[in-house]
Amino acid sequence: MALPDSPSDAARRPRLFLLFCLGQDRYALEAAEVAEVLRLSPLKQLPGAPSWVAGVLAHGGALVPVVDLTARVGLGDGQRRTSTRLALVHYPCAGGAARLGLILEQATETLYAHPEDFQPYGMDNQGAPYLGPVLAHAQGLIQRVTVDALLPADVHALLFPDGAATS
Repeated sequence: MALPDSPSDAARRPRLFLLFCLGQDRYALEAAEVAEVLRLSPLKQLPGAPSWVAGVLAHGGALVPVVDLTARVGLGDGQRRTSTRLALVHYPCAGGAARLGLILEQATETLYAHPEDFQPYGMDNQGAPYLGPVLAHAQGLIQRVTVDALLPADVHALLFPDGAATS
């Protein structure tokens, strides 16, 4: 009879990551942060929101704000290709997690990796705290994106004014 895994054993297991591109570079989201991956759908624009807020999507009886992640990192509007996806992620809000949509280019692959294999790259990223450590991979460097740090406080308040969970 096998003994159950200890918490330290579970922490050492590789985790699944969703890979995507922003410009020419590759990035990863931990799959546990992703609720669903959808084809890109038409969005309702949100006048007054930052240019990188692509709009809002009606999905599953709720309105989900959507961020164009390519624009968020300052690379202009993301390209709409057949490989562009809308990832609905678990975003922390008062009272629980809300859904936040992320437009991701070339989001068609996954990768198993140990989280500790993502290493700091030596730059103070205060202007983009959502850009995390980097993994050296056979296909090039892959940078981890942290969902919790995607929205500055003012945009969080704009998109989730009552802080209510929507998931």
